[in-house]
Amino acid sequence: MFGLFKRDPLKALTAEYERTLVAARDAQRSGNLALFGTLTEQSEKLAAEIDRLAAKR
Repeated sequence: MFGLFKRDPLKALTAEYERTLVAARDAQRSGNLALFGTLTEQSEKLAAEIDRLAAKR
């Protein structure tokens, strides 16, 4: 009952990961490869964190 209103960190990280991938794709398509590289690196870190949290479950 006490976990009823507790947010799921895995769900939040997954949503942020998807937003970062979309932003990276848009940056690549617009020709901004520096931003694409930065966003891709961030998305890889998020993916590693998601995998770590999923392994704990």
